[in-house]
Amino acid sequence: MQSTDQPTAIDKALDVLFHLHAEDAPQGVSAIGRALDMPKSSAHRLLSTLRRRQLVEQDESGRYRPGIALLALGLGVLAREPLVVAGRAVLEAEAASLGETFFLVAARDGRLVVLEKVEGTGLLRASPPVGSEVPVHATAVGKLYLAHAPELVRNGETTPFTEHTLRSEVALAREVEQARSDGHAQNRQEWLEGLSVIAAPIFLRGEITGAICVALPSTRLAQLEDADVIERVKRAAREIEARMGGPQREAERSRT
Repeated sequence: MQSTDQPTAIDKALDVLFHLHAEDAPQGVSAIGRALDMPKSSAHRLLSTLRRRQLVEQDESGRYRPGIALLALGLGVLAREPLVVAGRAVLEAEAASLGETFFLVAARDGRLVVLEKVEGTGLLRASPPVGSEVPVHATAVGKLYLAHAPELVRNGETTPFTEHTLRSEVALAREVEQARSDGHAQNRQEWLEGLSVIAAPIFLRGEITGAICVALPSTRLAQLEDADVIERVKRAAREIEARMGGPQREAERSRT
């Protein structure tokens, strides 16, 4: 009879997850294997399985870190997201000031994922939830990523969510170029009917690391000055960059 003291595959997978959670930086397969006294081949098999379930993800160097799916398990992944740590107070201040909901969204494993949100007093407090995926082709953040780092997102969709969703690649390309030029992007009811979003990119060491967005009813945006809301979101993005220690891009300074 097999001893119950022998670690199971589940035990080993949990060891990997807790090890990655405890580390300050992403870890390579060899480092994980050494730390857990596990053959490299075994570590690689476990990591491959965990990655398929989005419980771990890889950075640009192929090293592993906790994945976005762990948000649903409450294992504190958000606390280890530098973007969330730097941006939470900014979101809180902006949501309280404008009364609308602010989000942090970033690319994770080819998808755009809501990392954090702070609800305003408006009607859009429940959508979308933290940990959810948002489409690339029909959102302001998607346009920003297509403008600054298209290799980080998978954009094969053409789903028309509303009558306002851009139907052609030419129209989307025009919006992407506009986002690159203006330093912000907009979504006017392209994903959800009645919802408008303005987003600004957050850069770290010259690379986009995420975006801050404000979501509000289109009727509410029509009552406000677009330029004021845009400037508010761009200013919030620069504040988060400063909190993360990222340099403010010269091109962005020249436009503001």
